[in-house]
Amino acid sequence: MVAIPAKKNLQVGNKSYVYYSLDCLGNISHLPYSLKILLENLLRNFDGKRVTQADLDAVINSTKPQSKLSEISFYPSRVLMQDFTGVPALVDLAAMRDAMALRNKPTEDVNPLIPVDLVIDHSIMVD
Repeated sequence: MVAIPAKKNLQVGNKSYVYYSLDCLGNISHLPYSLKILLENLLRNFDGKRVTQADLDAVINSTKPQSKLSEISFYPSRVLMQDFTGVPALVDLAAMRDAMALRNKPTEDVNPLIPVDLVIDHSIMVD
C-alpha cells in the first residue's frame, strides 16, 4: 500500500479539483464510514514523517480482532470553538504575543497551526 497515488485530479467543466482516493489502500469496504474519514485525513497529510504508512495501516487494521491500540496523527482542516473554550484560548494567545513582544520577537509567530473559528454568543461583555 502506497499513499502517494491517492492524490487525484477531477476535471469538471473549466474547474479542476484535487481529491484523495481511498482506492489505493486496497479493499477497505469493511471499515466504518468514520474510519474512512480518518483515512482520508491521513492521506491528505501523508508525508512519510508526521503521517506515515504505519498510521494508515493502524487505521485499516483497527477493526481486526488481533489489532493493538496505537496513536495516529490527525490534522483537522478547521477547528470550531465556542465562547466557553475559545475565549480562554484567545487570552492565552494574547499573553503569548505579549511575551514575544517583551523579548523583541515577532508576535506573528504565535498563531494556531489550524484555522480556528470562534463563535461568541452572549458571554462577552465590552466595557
